[in-house]
Amino acid sequence: MGWIMNAADNGCEQPETKMSDSQDSVNGKTGEAEQQPETELDEQKKAYADLNDRFIRMAADFENYRKRSERERESYIALANERFAVDLLEVLDNLDRALKADDAHLREGVTHIHQLLTAHMQRHGVCPIDSCKKTFNPAEHEAIAHVPSDEAAGTIVDEVSRGYRMHNKVIRYAKVAVSKGNQNNQEV
Repeated sequence: MGWIMNAADNGCEQPETKMSDSQDSVNGKTGEAEQQPETELDEQKKAYADLNDRFIRMAADFENYRKRSERERESYIALANERFAVDLLEVLDNLDRALKADDAHLREGVTHIHQLLTAHMQRHGVCPIDSCKKTFNPAEHEAIAHVPSDEAAGTIVDEVSRGYRMHNKVIRYAKVAVSKGNQNNQEV
């Protein structure tokens, strides 16, 4: 900065100001202001990239978890089926023995096999549905015949094929004959 004489100031000296210096200082501040948003923009871009990377990794982790869960579920189902099959092999062995036995012991062997199979089924949650002399229930029974009988109308009089539940879910409906009621009493 230099000192210049101004005639209007009666010889008082004032500091010399240059236009270029003031413009540089303004431009310098403006340059810093322009650089600051660029660094903020770079920081935001970096934060976006980090978040996007985390999102992609989480999506991949979730997909891996879903696939692993599906494999484990299939493995549990296969294991359950294997246990059931192993139990049935014992019944099959006993049937083979019964077929080789003489006729005198055949009924006793078949009765034993029936008890064994029923026990294995119950251990796996499979239970028969009792139907005879009960009221017809479409949630458990399938009517294949409607016959006249001395029983009240809607009562099951014969079970053609036994129904079964597995863990309180009907897996096979009982095929039954349902009473129409006594036809002779209704006609009189």
